[in-house]
Amino acid sequence: MISIHSFFCGAGLFDYGLLESGLDITKAFEIDVNACKTYKENIGDNIDQCDISKKLVLGGEESHGMVFTYPCTKYSTIASVHGNRNGDELFLHALRHLALARPEFYIVENVPGMSAFPIVMEAMTKMPDYYVNVFCPVQAQLWLPQHRNRLIIVGTKRRFSIRPPKNAKAIKLSEILEKDPIVKLPKALYQRMNGAYRDLPIISDPSKGDIAPTALAHYSRDRSTRVVVDKKFPMGVRPYTVREYARLQGVSDSFVFPVPDTEAFKQIGNGVPPQFGHWVGNEMIRYMKKSS
Repeated sequence: MISIHSFFCGAGLFDYGLLESGLDITKAFEIDVNACKTYKENIGDNIDQCDISKKLVLGGEESHGMVFTYPCTKYSTIASVHGNRNGDELFLHALRHLALARPEFYIVENVPGMSAFPIVMEAMTKMPDYYVNVFCPVQAQLWLPQHRNRLIIVGTKRRFSIRPPKNAKAIKLSEILEKDPIVKLPKALYQRMNGAYRDLPIISDPSKGDIAPTALAHYSRDRSTRVVVDKKFPMGVRPYTVREYARLQGVSDSFVFPVPDTEAFKQIGNGVPPQFGHWVGNEMIRYMKKSS
């Protein structure tokens, strides 16, 4: 089996896709206790709840590959609005593990905004003795009814041409909606619809072929910001349910969230659609077979 170590894995959405491709995740690292609970429920006990910045590299179990999905909050364009688009130092700990372990391949996933940070990009794309492929943007709408662009960096010790994801028949927004959703309409939704806020909600209408905006972790705190048309509800719109939000992220219904809804929305919004992991995982299997 081709083994992987996954860093900043969250609730395991991306890892779920890597597993589906046939890779073996022997160790995963995550600091959030609730995310670890969801990971264990769906993937297994290979999760280590820890602070990577305090984790030594040498002396541990080796792996063929390393995956880094460090938090993207301060690389995103929305961070410019809040005045904190300044990156962070977590990439240095990813770099530390990568530089000391020197796996056969590595994968980095983040928002396209990370490309605006030349120091981070230099660190993750100019590693000596690695051939690097950069894909940006990789669009979730290849597979899903959601606007979500990602930056994917893949480094391999041998020269290898990684195939970009194929155009797939993306599922429609109407296909992810529950027939009888149980949804509580937040007070803020009435206020937002009536102009009490600076911005109206982003309304997606499945009958018009709309797709949803990017699923964000912030949805755990305010479910009035993005809604779907549903004539069965007052005002003709409603928030997404947890299961619908997970489906927007490409998560199968067998994936469960043993946490309160607020935590589930946060984990889903912070996650990476499994389809991304499935694509890049398949390419790494192809690479390892060619290298053997």
